[in-house]
Amino acid sequence: MIRFEYLSKTFRINGREKTVIDRLNLELPSGKSLGLLGRNGAGKSTLLSIIAGTMQPSSGRVVSDGSISWPVGLAGAFHPALSGAENVRFVARIYGVDTEELMAFVEDFAELGDFFYMPLRSYSSGMRSRLAFGASMGIPFDTYLVDEVTAVGDASFRRKSREVFHKRMEVSSAIVVNHNMKQLRQFCDSGLVLEGGRVTYFEELEEAISYHEAMLK
Repeated sequence: MIRFEYLSKTFRINGREKTVIDRLNLELPSGKSLGLLGRNGAGKSTLLSIIAGTMQPSSGRVVSDGSISWPVGLAGAFHPALSGAENVRFVARIYGVDTEELMAFVEDFAELGDFFYMPLRSYSSGMRSRLAFGASMGIPFDTYLVDEVTAVGDASFRRKSREVFHKRMEVSSAIVVNHNMKQLRQFCDSGLVLEGGRVTYFEELEEAISYHEAMLK
C-alpha cells in the first residue's frame, strides 16, 4: 500500500512558482501494476522520486507499509566513478541482500560484458539503464518504480526484461512511466493520470489511456 497525504511539490522557475503536484490525497491499491501517464513536464518523474524518497515534497507525505525501489531507469543514485560491479555491491549492502547473488544476477542480466567492471562514466545511457534495471529486479521489493527502462536494448533484451518484470509482478506492485502505450498495455492493468498537479486513478488501464489522450487534444 502507498498512500499520499496532502502531498504537494512546487518548483521555483525563473522567479515564478510551478506546482506539479497539488495537495494529493490518494491510496494506491496493492498488487497492481499501474501505468503513470501525463504530458511532458507534468511531473511524473518527480512523483516517482518523491515516492522513492530521493526527493522531498514541498508539503504532505507518502506513507507505505512495504519496501519501494529507487526510480529504475534514472540511475541517479549510481556513482559515476565506481564500476557497475562496485555500484551493485554498494546497493546490496544498502538494501541488506546477498552481495554475491545480486552481483551474479545483474552481471548475467545486464549483458554489459567487460563494462560491468569499468567506471559508470564510460557507460552509454542505455547501459546505465540496463544496470539499474538489473539491480532493481535482483532485489525483492514490494513496489517497483520503473521509468521508461523497459524500452532499452535489442529485441532479445526487451523480451528478457518483460519476462523478469512479469515474474516480479506475480508477488509485487509497480508504478510504470512509459510514453509507449503498447508497452504500457503489456506491463500494466490499471492507470494513473497526472494532469495540472492532480492525479486520477483508473481501475482499467484503457480508461486511463483514453483520459490522458483526451487531455492532449
